[in-house]
Amino acid sequence: MANKVIWITGASSGIGEALAYELAKGKAKLILSARRKEELERVKGNCAASAQPDIRILPLDLENQSTLKLSTDAAIQIFGHVDILINNGGISQRSLVAETSIEVDRRIMEVNYFGAITLTKYLLAHFIKRKQGHFVTVSSVTGKFGTPYRSGYAASKHALHGFFDAVRAEHYKDNIKVTMICPGFIHTPITLSALTADGSPLQKMDDAQYKGKPAEWCARKIVAAVEKDKEEVYIGGREVFGVYIKRFFPKLFSRVIRNVAVR
Repeated sequence: MANKVIWITGASSGIGEALAYELAKGKAKLILSARRKEELERVKGNCAASAQPDIRILPLDLENQSTLKLSTDAAIQIFGHVDILINNGGISQRSLVAETSIEVDRRIMEVNYFGAITLTKYLLAHFIKRKQGHFVTVSSVTGKFGTPYRSGYAASKHALHGFFDAVRAEHYKDNIKVTMICPGFIHTPITLSALTADGSPLQKMDDAQYKGKPAEWCARKIVAAVEKDKEEVYIGGREVFGVYIKRFFPKLFSRVIRNVAVR
């Protein structure tokens, strides 16, 4: 990853923050994006002093679609080009289908799906012109199967797989690569801001997330997958086996998932 220009969304916490530290150690040139500029500055400040001249801050809000073209143009101008976009920014959910406002579903899709594909579409012409580029999208194992309390979240992640599978097929000839990252339970603060049925944040960490694998471990796995040009990887504990159970034993999966404690 040395000298690669890598743009990370959702870089102010969790997996995005851990990726910033891991990639900075590898001497990548980083563009860090999220809504909170002060948190991005904190992440940059936590990187080694020798890496900081090659780390730039670019605040953005994935929900504010009208600003994302300007953000993409700014990202390209910072180092003159972008090699890799890591679509990591997003929000989670903890609420039952029957109780969840449709506005909550729309907001999740706006951030997790439309935010990611908007940046991707704006950056695509740049990748085509350079005849190279790599889209790395952080999905979830729930992008491969739905679970209780995460209906809107799972839907948004499923949608990303459909979109990026098409990008991979359409732009193979342009030397544009796509890697889908599907983490399971990773110890990050994502559940603190997870949306509940009325759109208010959960403001607590659930047990599964608390007991999850460290974000730093996950970041190392992601970097290794990108370096090897993997198309899709599952990262986590036992929960990743759900992908294979769903694929090969769908009825068994249905019995298991309706009784599993995922709240």
